[in-house]
Amino acid sequence: MAMVQSVEMTKLVEKLNLRNLTPEISLTDRKVITQEINRPALQLTGYFDHFSSERVQIVGYVEYTYLMSKSREEKYPIYDRFFSSNIPCVIYTSRTEPEEDVLKLANKYEVPVLMTDVGTSAFMAKIIGWLGVELAPRISIHGVLVDVYGEGVLIMGESGIGKSEAALELIKRGHRLVTDDVVEISKVSDNTLVGRSPEITKHFIELRGIGIVDVKTLFGVESVKETQSIDMVIKLEEWDRDKDYDRLGLEEEYTEFLGNKVVCHSLPIRPGRNLAIIVESAAVNHRQKKMGYNAAQELYRRVQESIAKR
Repeated sequence: MAMVQSVEMTKLVEKLNLRNLTPEISLTDRKVITQEINRPALQLTGYFDHFSSERVQIVGYVEYTYLMSKSREEKYPIYDRFFSSNIPCVIYTSRTEPEEDVLKLANKYEVPVLMTDVGTSAFMAKIIGWLGVELAPRISIHGVLVDVYGEGVLIMGESGIGKSEAALELIKRGHRLVTDDVVEISKVSDNTLVGRSPEITKHFIELRGIGIVDVKTLFGVESVKETQSIDMVIKLEEWDRDKDYDRLGLEEEYTEFLGNKVVCHSLPIRPGRNLAIIVESAAVNHRQKKMGYNAAQELYRRVQESIAKR
């Protein structure tokens, strides 16, 4: 089940490098709950029907110059209704600064007023992209996520089957750990899933018989990564001699997270199999397929040509 997401206002200010023009208003415990934003053009003319008051409000240069052309008697009632609408915050862009009446009403209704020097269009792209990631639908699953040759490989399987050991071998071979044991998966778009580690277990790996290992400390900062798109899934399972395993790969299997399909390979575990090399090969093969080359289809083509010649 996807978790309901929200972003702390303090984090929004920090990550987007905003200046707080209403320091009297505490940002603690204030949250943004939707990734959509609103430029209150119509609202600043007095039209408040269908006003999306739950969104972050962006006042750009156009809105600012329009307001500057109006008298105080015209603007004040609109300002009052705007700030009394329970909006999360107002952000002024393009180095525009709010009037004294705006700051007074903001403090009266406890609405933070923020400011950025960035132009309106560039800032909107930035905040929409950032909120899109932070507020994306999210689930937590049991697994290990590693970056192998730029491909995000999610290793899944029963507890104790060897996921962490495979990840450690991959790290020693120069690849990067994103998270061990718990993977937080966010649906950034209909085509993209991004995995990350919970803060409490970031950079740690649990190895049975040894305990907790700090990968970043042991192998350096180049051995870890904060986030990674999930490009493929490898499910480790005990070898079953009665089960038929795919030996050609002509038809790909998929698993689903948050409505998005991801290529999935079931990998049987037997003594002597080098999981790290197999995972590397699977990642490179997946990369080749994305670039238009499929080894299984090439083999099938050669076989068909051989049969036709005979």
